[in-house]
Amino acid sequence: MPYGLLSVLLAAVSVIGSNSLVLSPISGSVALSFAGSDAADVMIAAACYGLGTAGSALTLAPRIDQVGAGKALFQAMGGLALALAAAAAAPTLWLLCLSQAAAGIAAGMALPAIYALTAQIAPKGRESEAMGLVITGWTVSLVLGVSLSALVAEFAHWRAVFAGLAGLAGVIAIVLQFGVSQDSPASGSFLRSTPLTALRVPGIGRALLVCASYMAAFYALYAYIGPHAKTALNQPVASIGLLSLAYGVGFGLAVPLDRIIDRRGPDRVAVAVFCLLASVYVAMSLTVWSMPVLIALCVLWGVANHLGLNLILGRLGRLDPRQGGSIMGLYSATSYLSLFFGTLAYRPLFDAFGFTACALVSALCVGLAILDSIRLRAAAPRVQGQ
Repeated sequence: MPYGLLSVLLAAVSVIGSNSLVLSPISGSVALSFAGSDAADVMIAAACYGLGTAGSALTLAPRIDQVGAGKALFQAMGGLALALAAAAAAPTLWLLCLSQAAAGIAAGMALPAIYALTAQIAPKGRESEAMGLVITGWTVSLVLGVSLSALVAEFAHWRAVFAGLAGLAGVIAIVLQFGVSQDSPASGSFLRSTPLTALRVPGIGRALLVCASYMAAFYALYAYIGPHAKTALNQPVASIGLLSLAYGVGFGLAVPLDRIIDRRGPDRVAVAVFCLLASVYVAMSLTVWSMPVLIALCVLWGVANHLGLNLILGRLGRLDPRQGGSIMGLYSATSYLSLFFGTLAYRPLFDAFGFTACALVSALCVGLAILDSIRLRAAAPRVQGQ
């Protein structure tokens, strides 16, 4: 197992994840630097980042299949370093928004390149273990990156947060330049891939539909668990932070379990994993008035979501390795659009019926993954990798 390179990819995910999550907790501090702005105005920059990521994942990710995942990732991380440096130096809010949009464009190519490169370098039979290690970068960004960034913004300055992230992205780009092959794909394996050609890959439609429902279930519920704890349970900010911490810890603890996917096969474990996740959502709906139980369930939520995400990424990666960049670009775009529309759709549900209803709807969304996994398991002897 190439742990050195996988650690670099983990670090890249951590930097990208930290930037995508950091604006919310430091938005008040950022607003103080721009006259006439408040925390809500600052969050426009986060929206610009999301739009940039989704657009880039659709338009630039196919470049990965043309120049190679290593070269594409080097270029994307270099671009991210420049964008974050611009964010650190932004003299006005609109320039901060512009720099975050540029960071999103870089991230939209970087994430698909990371996942495609992971699939390429993973030893045969240990693909899920390798992918599980890389996506643990989301745990690092959630548990460590955001927490440290909040402290830096409190005791130094918010600009130091983005300067630090820019420096890390630059270091990763340098390591990639000297530690990863920059060769383009061999002419025999070259394929002019686009989102349209990727959408014609057999099985991609069902896989993206499962991805969309799965991501909407997670992101929308995650968005409202904090407001529920604040308004319904009257919890202080410190206690609410324990929910995110518990989820991140659970996500990280699941890494050793990724080997089970490799040993038993994804089709054999997918039903159990998605049933576990749906059960966690149902349990959350039944225990909404107990903060300690919710914290405990968030640990289990992190474990189940780690395994489920690994299964989704692994399935997409097996569909057509020659179009790995375009396919992973479709995955990233689907994820970010699901975040946007899922959070929007859950708002009236949360206002009218509370967190209980949101958790039950998330369980129903995961039901689509369960049904599809049952179909895949039944078809496994006849169709592999679909």
